[in-house]
Amino acid sequence: MRALIDLQKKLFPDVLDIMQRRYQLLHYIQLMQPVGRRTLSDNVELAERTVRSEVDYLNKMGAVEITSRGMHLTYEGQNILEQLADFIKDVTGIKVLEERLKDTLKLHHVIVVPGDSDELDWVKHEMGKACMEYLQKHLKPHNTVAITGGTTMAAVADMMTPLKDAEKCMFVPARGGLGERVENQANTICAEMAKKARGDYRLLYVPDPLSESSYHTIIEEPSIKEILNMIRNANIVIHGVGDAMTMAERRKTSSDQLEIIKQKKAVGEAFGYYFNQQGEIVHKVRTVGLQLEDLKYTDKVIAVAGGHTKAQAIASYFQPGQSNVLITDEGAAQELLRDSSL
Repeated sequence: MRALIDLQKKLFPDVLDIMQRRYQLLHYIQLMQPVGRRTLSDNVELAERTVRSEVDYLNKMGAVEITSRGMHLTYEGQNILEQLADFIKDVTGIKVLEERLKDTLKLHHVIVVPGDSDELDWVKHEMGKACMEYLQKHLKPHNTVAITGGTTMAAVADMMTPLKDAEKCMFVPARGGLGERVENQANTICAEMAKKARGDYRLLYVPDPLSESSYHTIIEEPSIKEILNMIRNANIVIHGVGDAMTMAERRKTSSDQLEIIKQKKAVGEAFGYYFNQQGEIVHKVRTVGLQLEDLKYTDKVIAVAGGHTKAQAIASYFQPGQSNVLITDEGAAQELLRDSSL
């Protein structure tokens, strides 16, 4: 395919440009539907006149339906997107990014989506869609899926659709709540994902973090013990990776602990563990739920994180090799490969 693409670039460069533009428009419509021309124009950064002309063409060929509420992708449009996905990844160089990142971080699988979630919020939803599609391929009957909280995980829940065999699966939150907005808490995300996937779910009603004495009291509760056992024996874990200082602030960390995190130069956070640039654990928050040592027994550990500003945090988490799958965006991928410390 690479040879064919190189030949097309030389002989028919305009064809590739048009194909990429129309693919991009279909892709945005899929993510934002129903969407109007002006909103679409603003997001794809094309002139409204160009968007109108291209949308009219896509409508005539049956890929897009135009209604009073906005544009929708048709079944034909969905088929075009699916069939062109790998080709467009080759054309744009994303497939090369995936392979380089996979080799650099020594992972089983890497998925890179176009864009940078620091600049465009819809890119988080594209990562969420990629995660849902990966789950669709790998979820087996009677699996347990553990999910953390955060805005990226909320985007995964937003993009979730019914999954094959999910009715025989259990979704559980990987940890307690951080006291943040309810839509970003693991319990809420877990319940939404399970309902959309048509699976079952259990919730974990404990705060995060906890004092040492509270922790030991809570984990002895029979109902908590039961859910913790399910979480620790999850077949699939889906989680985010956070910037160390951002996560410390979200947890309302005390000034003493905040100073420790700063002094030890933590850059990344996952599961309540803070990592420095070398991937060493420099601080740990006492949390009820999944611990790093539990991951070694998990079949699929899927990290979903993007944005160029998170590259350092992602790199620090992957230094010890905690997860085996990364779903990220172009912004983070390029920054990760640019970092010579990797």
